[in-house]
Formats: sequence, structure tokens, C-alpha cells
Amino acid sequence: MTEILVPADKRLVWYLALEEYVARHITEEQLFFWSVKPTVIFGRHQVFENEVNIRFCEANGISMYRRKSGGGCVYADEGNLMISYVNPSQHSEQVFQHYLDTMASALQGLGFNAVKTEHNDILVGGRKVSGNASFALPTGTIVHGTMLWNLDFDMMQQAITPPREKLEKHGVQSVCQRVVNLSQLVSCTQAAPRSIDELKNSLSARLCSSRRDLTEEDMQAVEKIEKTYLDPAFIRGEKV
Repeated sequence: MTEILVPADKRLVWYLALEEYVARHITEEQLFFWSVKPTVIFGRHQVFENEVNIRFCEANGISMYRRKSGGGCVYADEGNLMISYVNPSQHSEQVFQHYLDTMASALQGLGFNAVKTEHNDILVGGRKVSGNASFALPTGTIVHGTMLWNLDFDMMQQAITPPREKLEKHGVQSVCQRVVNLSQLVSCTQAAPRSIDELKNSLSARLCSSRRDLTEEDMQAVEKIEKTYLDPAFIRGEKV
């Protein structure tokens, strides 16, 4: 697998645009890691007013975007390692399950008792450390996911407002009861990384055999795709 080396100063939808660009030109498995300043990203078909505390996000400088994959609302910040995986196969479900198996195995190699779930999450000790979604194009399949290292759960709790029935389905009173940061679990294993950079480097070493930089032509093409995510009509859900 090839790791794409990406800039660290982009907004979240730039990285989603890069996924699309790679999927349209891919001939082999490729992956990249990234992180963003506090941002809420909601699913393609969600009514974001029902999922996001808009007033709180605006008051605290939290960006809000819609993605083109399904799934629920996600809060991300610098304590959350984001992972994008692109595969040329059009068998999207097989690609998705392969990604989940690969990531769970990689975490196991770092000493975490990680398992995937039927809800496309990865759990350690029964609590969620990674949520994932897929997005299929005619030229390939995109999988993107979170890897919680030191996420600000208090900020997350206030920024997103999951439907009450979703929490009741899982038998918990708060979304924070369902998730855990990997940094809270490192004392359980000597092989575990001690920082988010170590986590990224460890996963890269286990998963990738080569690396490549983006060209100026690549960057310009990605910025063109990014504009589709920034369209106010798309963000409002009028063009999905």
C-alpha cells in the first residue's frame, strides 16, 4: 500500500476532495493520515440542524461540513487521527470490511484488544475508538475513519446532538460513555504509541510499503473538487 504525504494545514473538506481525486485516478491501494482543527462533519442525507448544535459551533469557531458518504455526525479535532483509504475495487462492501479487518489487526499489533463491529466501528475493551464510513465511485471505493487518540469529549458532547433514540438503543445516557481515547489505554500495553504522531507512524510502518508526494497539478485538481463541498446548497442538503 502507498501512503500519500499530505499538507497539515487544510480544512476537512480538502482531505475529502483528495479522497475523490485519488479514487478517480487510482491503480493501487492508497492511504493517508490527517487531522484538523475542531470541525463537525455530518452524513450525506442527515438534516444537520437535528445533528449539530449550530449555535455552540458558531460561538466556538467549530467548522461544519457535509460529506458525501453516509453515516452519522462526527466531531474531529487535533486529538483525532483521521484515516483515508482508497481502493480501485468497485466491490465496496468487500473493501470496507477489508479496511476494518486491517485496522483492527494493526491495533492488535500495537497491543490493543481491538475488534470490528457490525456497525462499522472498531472497539477496544467494548468501547469505540474508531468510526468509519464508505463512499463508492465508479472508479473505486473510499473508506474514511476516525482513530481517537486524545479527542476533547466535552467539546464533542456539546457540538453534536445525537438523537435520543440512538443513545437509548445502545443503553447509555451519553455518547461519551460509548467512546474512549487510545491515549487512556496505553498503560495496558508496552507496544502502544505514546503520542498521536507515534500512532500515525506506527500505523504507517505496518500498513504502507511506499510513499508519494502530491504534485502542484494534484493540488489544483483537489481544490477544484473541494469547491463542491463548500457549495452552501450542498451543505444545506439541497444538492446531495
